[in-house]
Amino acid sequence: MKQNNKQYHKGPIVLRGDQIPEQTTDARLLAPKQDTDFVHSDPWRIMRIQSEFVEGFGVLADIGPAVSIFGSARTQPDSNQYKVTEEIAASLVKLDYAVITGGGPGIMEAANKGAFEAGGVSVGLGIELPFEQGMNEFVNRGINFRYFFVRKLMFVKYALGFIVLPGGFGTMDELFEALTLVQTRKISGFPIILVGKEYWGGLISWIRTSMVNEGMVNELDPDLLVVVDTAEEAVEALQLGIHKLASEVRNSQSND
Repeated sequence: MKQNNKQYHKGPIVLRGDQIPEQTTDARLLAPKQDTDFVHSDPWRIMRIQSEFVEGFGVLADIGPAVSIFGSARTQPDSNQYKVTEEIAASLVKLDYAVITGGGPGIMEAANKGAFEAGGVSVGLGIELPFEQGMNEFVNRGINFRYFFVRKLMFVKYALGFIVLPGGFGTMDELFEALTLVQTRKISGFPIILVGKEYWGGLISWIRTSMVNEGMVNELDPDLLVVVDTAEEAVEALQLGIHKLASEVRNSQSND
């Protein structure tokens, strides 16, 4: 059988004989009529996920020291929790922190408003939801995500700590995500401050009794959460947690 010397280069791939395609890659790319189902395939989703990471890193890389604030989207502007959140955010800006929220209404809006009106960096990380109300007007640096897990990474990666106001399932999701990362030492010295002793008291009591007594968590694990009532106490507790981490890092470096 005569050897076929004709060959076709498809990027780094060499094809010969009946393996040679009828069209070039460019021709297929530019064809006027194509099946669009590929945009819903997993390989395409991987590219979309990658692009969200790239965009998120690009938007947040230079915001400087930051704190993420969480709480209910249902909190009303005339509530005490809204006002406390504004005070917390404004105080953080005075300490040269950027403020990161989910960009929506309620507690998120209050935090962005406090930061914005104090002249600071007010970040909103939005999410595509069927009932989402869009980015609040007090965000001066914002980005919307399709995927929760990409968004959640941004909350942790660019923050030195969390301040958590009363909220629902979404707030609990972010809270326990951070708590798990601290407990498993994926992140170290990351202060998590809960604001509202009355609201959080039942949860803390359940953790200290049911979870600890059943051996589901270590008896010291509940101490990873600091519960306060006022804006001043929240900022002070956060600062103590951050300074403790800085001290531990310095001691570790000196021992090396």
